[in-house]
Amino acid sequence: MDEKTIQQVKQRYGIVGNYEGLNRSIDVAIQVAPTELSVLINGESGVGKEILPRIIHDHSTRKHNKYFAINCGALPEGTIDSELFGHKKGAFTSALDDREGYFSVANKGTLFLDEVGELPLTTQARLLRVLETGEYIRVGESEVRKTDVRIVAATNVNMQKAIREGKFREDLYYRLNTIPISIPPLRERGRDIELLFRKFAYDISQKYRIEPVRLTEDARELLLKYKWPGNIRQMRNLVEQISIISQEREITSDILRSYGVTDDSLGETGLVLHGSNRMERPIEPHSYEKERDMLFQLLSSIGKEVKDLKELVHRNLDDIQNIPTNPYGLYEKKEELRPSVSYGNPSVIQQSKPYIVDKPAYQPQGNVSYPQHIQEVDVEPIEETHLSNKELMKKNIIESLKRNNGNRKKTATELDISERTLYRKIKDYGLDIKGDIRD
Repeated sequence: MDEKTIQQVKQRYGIVGNYEGLNRSIDVAIQVAPTELSVLINGESGVGKEILPRIIHDHSTRKHNKYFAINCGALPEGTIDSELFGHKKGAFTSALDDREGYFSVANKGTLFLDEVGELPLTTQARLLRVLETGEYIRVGESEVRKTDVRIVAATNVNMQKAIREGKFREDLYYRLNTIPISIPPLRERGRDIELLFRKFAYDISQKYRIEPVRLTEDARELLLKYKWPGNIRQMRNLVEQISIISQEREITSDILRSYGVTDDSLGETGLVLHGSNRMERPIEPHSYEKERDMLFQLLSSIGKEVKDLKELVHRNLDDIQNIPTNPYGLYEKKEELRPSVSYGNPSVIQQSKPYIVDKPAYQPQGNVSYPQHIQEVDVEPIEETHLSNKELMKKNIIESLKRNNGNRKKTATELDISERTLYRKIKDYGLDIKGDIRD
């Protein structure tokens, strides 16, 4: 490894850090650049994969020709073949003119396919043919065309897993992976984290003409323990936020925590961090047994509650159906009584025996006051009459109307029923209000 060349490359492309894994990646890129071999760059999102293809192109014999960087994940699936290989006029609805794709315009140059794992399977087949023969066919055309393009690809997905799941062609993977280069995640780069923080803080201070932020010792230690899921991209965004928003220029660990930086002991890749020492901890496969048991328990509990609710509803319906009816439609009395109204005191119902009222079979909520005209009284016995509940109710309505000179509102109040109920019973009984009252 030529340290001098690597440092020159770092300076030229603004790469910060001295981590051995990073230096190794740059060294491989420099060595493979003069060849025509395909390169596949692996690394998590935000680690800076886009820098290595540029280094490869600038150190190759194609450096004076065109370089295109394409994000395959950002291209619509319906037009991705047209973008890469071009199309003929009329090939589809919006194909108003002939169009050359990237493989045509990048001839003799380098094509960087970022997020290559997002390509659909049909496009993968076309790409494999280009890599093997240098030939392709535009969409809607039968003419075979030739191209001479150097392919550098990058991905952040687990390609082996994608192959097992049938999402990526195995033959294309081995064709792209002629020279693999891996970029380490930020959490593994140790003191490079602090260097990157200082670099971004300086750049922002120059851009906005503000004093750069500085880290205290406890803040440095916290940065080293954080797992950085977004890697360098996340680091840059964090420093921008702190530099612009924070009133303090000396950043402590408490300030970092307020911006979401936590003391994580376990990184995403299963590394347990202990200061500068790292021990590999195997990641156990996830089991859904606990979730399944919890779901069964929940369903069983819901079923029991539904059953109890159905039984309660049926009991209440039976109770309602068993409530005896009486002239007022509300209360149940202990004895079969024959009340008759006394004109001397219309608020009192005279009866042969004391009128004893039970509580309603249906218990209302809150305080309930029974009607004033239903109460225990001692009255002179009168002759019992054998009338049905309907006839008794009809008689009471007629007599109450007479006492109130036909005023329905007062009658309903006296009988302790609603006006709507009174109107309905007058209609049901076929009462002629004027005639019945006069009679």
